[in-house]
Amino acid sequence: TNAPPSFIILYMKHVQIQYGNEYFMHVCNKSISNYQIYSKTSNAYRFLQAVDYYRSPQSGVSLTKAIDRPDYKMCNLLLPRGENIKIYAYCIMPDHYHLLISSKSKEQISKYINNIENSFTRYLNVKSNRKGPLWQSPYRHSLIVDTKVFLHVSRYIHLNPTTSYLTEKPDEWRFSSYRDLISDSTYLRSMPQYTIQTTSAYKKFVESNIDRQRELRKIKKALLDHE
Repeated sequence: TNAPPSFIILYMKHVQIQYGNEYFMHVCNKSISNYQIYSKTSNAYRFLQAVDYYRSPQSGVSLTKAIDRPDYKMCNLLLPRGENIKIYAYCIMPDHYHLLISSKSKEQISKYINNIENSFTRYLNVKSNRKGPLWQSPYRHSLIVDTKVFLHVSRYIHLNPTTSYLTEKPDEWRFSSYRDLISDSTYLRSMPQYTIQTTSAYKKFVESNIDRQRELRKIKKALLDHE
């Protein structure tokens, strides 16, 4: 399946529509001045803890306090945790993140992302003895109009490490949902928005587009460089 122009669909700002009974969004944000906030494994893991924790309607206390509880346990992000937020794909890059999520409420998504970003900012500022904002701008979010777009967005997210030449294959990247999706078909079958339901077929769909997505990135960069 040929991908639509990534920089047209995926970089639309502040647009959202309702698809079925839920709002599906691709959410992303980047650090200030390309600050390498996830270059350390511990930082990336802490961010994923926040992504997991705040999707639950039971997250009434801060993550910092919850971690100290004896019953705290991080869940697989692709498995349900309450009914507020569902996660379908994610990738944590050295200076930015991508999430493909849904909720029945736009307000829930806004609260969820703000909780994640604020929690991680506090954590990193204390850890690094720094002050001030961490994110380049308010988070960006783009519309998901149907299952075809959903598939293309998931592929775009999972190919981020190869597009940036950090890895040759997307499954080599640790902080991504791709490994789970191609290793256990349970995940694909539990999310009907993935109309490709077998691990081998989804792997082929994603990895067949590595070179094209790299070319699209070069084109986008060339356009921006000449503005």
